[in-house]
Amino acid sequence: MNEYKGFAASPGISIGKSYLYIEKEYATPKYDIPEEEIKSEHERFLKAVVKATDEIKGLKNQKKKKISKEECRLMDSHILMLNDPEIKSKIVKNLHEKKKNVEWILFEVIEENIEKLNALEDPYLRERTTDLVDISQRILRHLLLKRRQSLADLTEEVIVVANSLLPSDILVMNKEMVIGIVTDTGSITSHIAILAKSLRIPAVVGLSNISELIRQGDEIIVDGNNGKVIVKPGQSLKRLFISNLKKWKAHEIKLLDLNELPATTLDGRTVMLESNIELPEELESVISHGADGIGLYRSEFLFIKPEIFPSEEQQYIAYKNVLEFMGDKGVCIRTLDYGGEKITTAFHEKHEENPILGWRAVRFYLSHPEVLKTQLRALLRASIHGNLRIMFPMISGVEELEKILGMTEEVKIDLRKSKIDFNEDIEIGIMIEVPSAALTSDILANYVDFFSIGTNDLIQYTIAVDRGNERVAYLYEPFHPAVLRLIQKVINSAKDSGIKIEMCGEMAGNIYATIILLGLGLESFSMISFRIPKIKKLIRSVSYEDTVKLTEEVMKLSHAKQIETRIKQWMEEHLDFDPDQK
Repeated sequence: MNEYKGFAASPGISIGKSYLYIEKEYATPKYDIPEEEIKSEHERFLKAVVKATDEIKGLKNQKKKKISKEECRLMDSHILMLNDPEIKSKIVKNLHEKKKNVEWILFEVIEENIEKLNALEDPYLRERTTDLVDISQRILRHLLLKRRQSLADLTEEVIVVANSLLPSDILVMNKEMVIGIVTDTGSITSHIAILAKSLRIPAVVGLSNISELIRQGDEIIVDGNNGKVIVKPGQSLKRLFISNLKKWKAHEIKLLDLNELPATTLDGRTVMLESNIELPEELESVISHGADGIGLYRSEFLFIKPEIFPSEEQQYIAYKNVLEFMGDKGVCIRTLDYGGEKITTAFHEKHEENPILGWRAVRFYLSHPEVLKTQLRALLRASIHGNLRIMFPMISGVEELEKILGMTEEVKIDLRKSKIDFNEDIEIGIMIEVPSAALTSDILANYVDFFSIGTNDLIQYTIAVDRGNERVAYLYEPFHPAVLRLIQKVINSAKDSGIKIEMCGEMAGNIYATIILLGLGLESFSMISFRIPKIKKLIRSVSYEDTVKLTEEVMKLSHAKQIETRIKQWMEEHLDFDPDQK
């Protein structure tokens, strides 16, 4: 038996036989061509593109009845990439300049584009290199007249093990027969993770070289809750995981019984439990897990194509659809958080040494107000279709906030002049994710209707630790006394000013942090949907007054580990269930 640790890409547990999916790589030929053959090489390329495009369209039509929105979006994006005029023109240019066969020219052009994406700080865009590899492999197979191995022909339940999976692999695979996914590469922002979650297939990615360590037909366990893969488990361990799987399923079902119940403590204090989402495909999960609403809808999903921002009408329709789907439940949409580790486009004319502290979010808006105003027009127009709130990210001080609110008022005035309806009483809020904002939260509270604490950035900025750097990741401590004191300051400022206080960072879904956040007076928690039932059960199992007493105690402690240890000890003493139960 061997156990391996990777990234928990999609929750769940599966036990089954491995199916090694090792895509055969074809060597890319390289040879000189005479001037007179350049035209025919170009024609060969165009024909291969047509065949690759028809291949995806045929797959889309064939699967039309069963296809998900995420799958459809992927197929459409690949069709667009296959026919990208910039790539086509670069192919022609290089054919004339280098006089090499078109297979090699294609290889060089794709590699150049991949290098550009890999140079970006944004992990989401770096993951899009997978799409480039996918479409180039499709074209290359048609140029070389090769047939590709497919996962569509699976006839028994298996756990797919691969070095990597291209989006097209997941799109064509027989999903009824795939009960788990394990890959060497990938991250929680990769298409593998997004699609696996959408399909509810347990997945663990980023396991380095696991495809070289597993043999065809090996029995393996995929623990998508904890990011673990166990190869050739013994009978006792296998029985344990089968038991855990049954318990997990039963536990999940039982927790869903809480959907119609409020998150109310034993002594009557009720808080809101909302969802964080990034894609429209997650809306069903919001409802099925009993969320009170959407506390953070990251709007970056509309802006993922470099150099092409969505129009006002495209954004309006997207926001309208979300609001109508949610009905009376609240939806808080965060305006575009451009730059940093998130989306980056051609507006960035030069590389930033430290983009996390650079030209991002509101700082970008002030240089390109037309981007924010277009989004605000779309959001305000959509506001009449539901319960919408607007939130601005990365505010660091009053000066920035005043300018952003001024731009918002300009858009409102313009809509009124054009006699376009919108919710005049729409709530406007800001994310508190910068220490300077937390420390001046008593001042900022005079300008907005609500705060939402973004702990992901607040923690790394407060402790000066890059949470993506494995060398210092151990310093990323949500229970660091400085972090807890800043959170306390923000909550008190909001309450003193009479505005709403929420949290939308990962800390809001931390089962141990919940107790302290309750004790500090947090009114609304927003998290990944599947965590809501467990957090709700915890809240319904404790007394608010008891959490206040515990919080007063731990706020006097000096070390993060001391605080975490005391919280766990308290929970063991006060709860009749295991908070770590998966």
